Amino acid sequence: MFRHVFRERVHTVSGGEVAGILVAVFWAILVSFLAVALARLAQTLRATTKLVADVTDQAVPLLADASTAVRSAQTQIDRVDAIASDVQEVTSNASALSTTVASTFGGPLVKVAAFGYGVRRALGARKEDVPAREPRRTVIVGRTIPAARRTKRKKD
Repeated sequence: MFRHVFRERVHTVSGGEVAGILVAVFWAILVSFLAVALARLAQTLRATTKLVADVTDQAVPLLADASTAVRSAQTQIDRVDAIASDVQEVTSNASALSTTVASTFGGPLVKVAAFGYGVRRALGARKEDVPAREPRRTVIVGRTIPAARRTKRKKD
């Protein structure tokens, strides 16, 4: 009775069926690799999203601080500019004052100096019999030599 249900049949596999099985296996492997790659890509995108969110959270206060620093620097630059313009005005006033003083007192002071020099020369000429006094020290290359050593050198 059960013989007719379990009849054994031998089935031969053709080349097309083998090729179909191979293609199906390769497709299954390809789909597995793509699934793994997509899972890793999704993981990378999640990590990148978290990183961008963290950077944004930290960058916003830093940008606010930088903006404040730039505003403060601009205020200081404006102050320095005002001070520089005041200094320029004072410099031009001092230059004008020195020109005025030089033109007012320069000529007479030169005349007084020349007169004093002439008087000294005239008085010096009258005292020719009195030897001129030598300076006490002579500066040579940044050193002072006492008068006693200088006279020893002159005698040698």
